[in-house]
Amino acid sequence: MPRVDSMNDTPDRPRSRSRSRSRWGVLTRPEFRLLWTGETVSGLGNSITVVALPLIAVEVLDAGSTAVGLLAAAVWLPWLLVGLPVGAWVDRMRKQPLMIACDLTAGTALVSIPLAAWLDALTFRHLVVVALICGTTAVCFNTAYHSYIRIVLDGRDLLEGNAKLQGSEAATQVAGPGVAGLLTQTLGAVTALVADAVTFLVSAVCLKRINVVEPNRATDEERVPLRRQISEGLRFVGRDRYLRSMATWGAVINMALMGYQAVQVTFLVRTVGLHPAMVGLLLTSGSTGGVVGALVATWVGRRFGTARGLLLVQVATAPFALLLPMTTAGPGLLLFAMGAFLVGIGISVANIVVGSFRQAYCPPHMLGRVVATAMMINHSTIPLGSLLGGVLGDAVGYRPAMWIMTGIVAPSWLVLAASPIRRERDLPHTHAPEPVH
Repeated sequence: MPRVDSMNDTPDRPRSRSRSRSRWGVLTRPEFRLLWTGETVSGLGNSITVVALPLIAVEVLDAGSTAVGLLAAAVWLPWLLVGLPVGAWVDRMRKQPLMIACDLTAGTALVSIPLAAWLDALTFRHLVVVALICGTTAVCFNTAYHSYIRIVLDGRDLLEGNAKLQGSEAATQVAGPGVAGLLTQTLGAVTALVADAVTFLVSAVCLKRINVVEPNRATDEERVPLRRQISEGLRFVGRDRYLRSMATWGAVINMALMGYQAVQVTFLVRTVGLHPAMVGLLLTSGSTGGVVGALVATWVGRRFGTARGLLLVQVATAPFALLLPMTTAGPGLLLFAMGAFLVGIGISVANIVVGSFRQAYCPPHMLGRVVATAMMINHSTIPLGSLLGGVLGDAVGYRPAMWIMTGIVAPSWLVLAASPIRRERDLPHTHAPEPVH
């Protein structure tokens, strides 16, 4: 098992465990607190960009729904193109320097957008290139990040640690869209991206200050061909009944989520008739649900079990996505707020339970490959969903496009219900090879 600095050596473990049960839990650990701080600040910037980037395309460059869908797809396309080799690559190298380099690269790319706009040289192609760069750095960062959490926490309190990180991410998404809307209305959409670039720098500084000892890379692992390591990750996920079903469900729900999210800003602006500040405020509903989901995820896992709780929450929340296309001006905005809020709860709980399960369940030396394989499968449908939502918006109208995509979200829980998860109370903590028939 990976080791961290002296604060987690054996003589200190009773003291660390008592801390984790205190009011602040894992936040009392300095190294985790730095990781949490950097990700919280960066999350605020990311939530601003989620709103600012499509608004720049719509209002500054007068882009249509298909173009906005293409922009959203460009952010996620690198998962499909380089996700698998990145997973094997991450398993061979130290996580901390890679994550710092990703932060600095993404921040630099984002700064180029306001610079180009101020020079009157901004084009849609420029936005797509920046989206591809940020998407590629996100693939590398997130693959390393899931392994790095386990290192920082020494493999303990993973559910709590992931809940803290997911909760802060959702909390920043509550403030981010509102801030983005106000910045866009008062200073212009491109100004908001400067804030995101600064948050990447803060994240890099926090990561640099973390002092943990990463496990030595095995020399025999480094000699194994990259293709073979990629195949090992694919086989591990494909043969495991839990990981396989979760990855399938993730692919379905992500396609549908990104399908309606690709068109929701255009839908709210051009169909419902909202101004940017109100759009940003309304989009915080889903993030508020994410905060609630993060707060209740640990309780759900303890009360109902991690497997049963995951399924029950999806059954209780996913159908409410059908409220989103019913949105109208005035009191009808409450339909969007309620639907996004409840879907946000379900996605947040799922992210915490599934992420914690993978980190505890997978062998440490394969965690990067398993995470990258699962996330590649999950994210491979995101570009498709983004493009599909955008094309449908232009072809049949924004509201019908919302109906089509949310109509896939609503019954998505059936994928989990058809898996072995339905027969379990708790997900297993360790991997046991399945018998050969």
